[in-house]
Amino acid sequence: MKLPFILAKRFVAGETFSSAVPKIKALNEKNIKVTLDLLGENVKERTTADQTVDEYIGLLDSIHDAGLNSTISIKLTMLGLDIDEEYCRDNLFRLLDKAREYDSFVRIDMEDSGYTGQTIEIYKDAFKEYGKHVGIVIQAYLHRTKSDITELAELGADVRLCKGAYSEPERVALQNMPAIRDAFKEYAKVLLEKTTYPRIATHDDELVNWVKEYTTEKKIGKARFEFQMLYGLREETMEQLVQEGYNARVYVPYGTMWFPYFKRRLMERKENVWFVLSTMFKK
Repeated sequence: MKLPFILAKRFVAGETFSSAVPKIKALNEKNIKVTLDLLGENVKERTTADQTVDEYIGLLDSIHDAGLNSTISIKLTMLGLDIDEEYCRDNLFRLLDKAREYDSFVRIDMEDSGYTGQTIEIYKDAFKEYGKHVGIVIQAYLHRTKSDITELAELGADVRLCKGAYSEPERVALQNMPAIRDAFKEYAKVLLEKTTYPRIATHDDELVNWVKEYTTEKKIGKARFEFQMLYGLREETMEQLVQEGYNARVYVPYGTMWFPYFKRRLMERKENVWFVLSTMFKK
């Protein structure tokens, strides 16, 4: 049975690009940048992966034609990473050719820990060729992130730092929130010191306030980094950050393959479950 989209409408801007455009424009009008995320993961057929690359390229065309202040985020498993790593790399480079043509940007999203090593290696290859047009996501809760963040910072990589959204075992990832917050802060320090424009992705007030206090103390200008949050969460906070002079960006997901993303959002906070249930009974 196909679940009704109304369940996900808080967290997903629509099932098509055209349905997401008004939401993007509304955010842009508030001086909030956007990263558009076509939902999906774990493509198993080359035909589907080829179609996905074409759709991503078309998305860059559509963003350019619509004059939106938006970049895009992609998952390597959508480009065929489960099929063949070299094939996936070729698909990514084809997409990045288009991004460079528009002087745009592609963020390589991080998936579960089974893909972390491959994702970082492919990103490093892409960064050598495409530089400012490609970035990566790093998850603070993974044990391996301590060495990964050091290497990527030395490269001058464009890193989006988040806590981590996947359920991982204790041998792979930190399990308690105080430890995850401490790790996030340490990695944010490295990025703020060694990279030109880190992306701080969190909805956590403790971390938001810490970044504001730390950057003020270290005399790091507000233009040197940006806060990022997800569509449907903390929009008033993002508006306030913009009013305070900070750069802000919202990740706006769309597409028909919304259920895995929607499920992860529900697992993060019990308040999200109650919100969805309440919307089901509204006219």
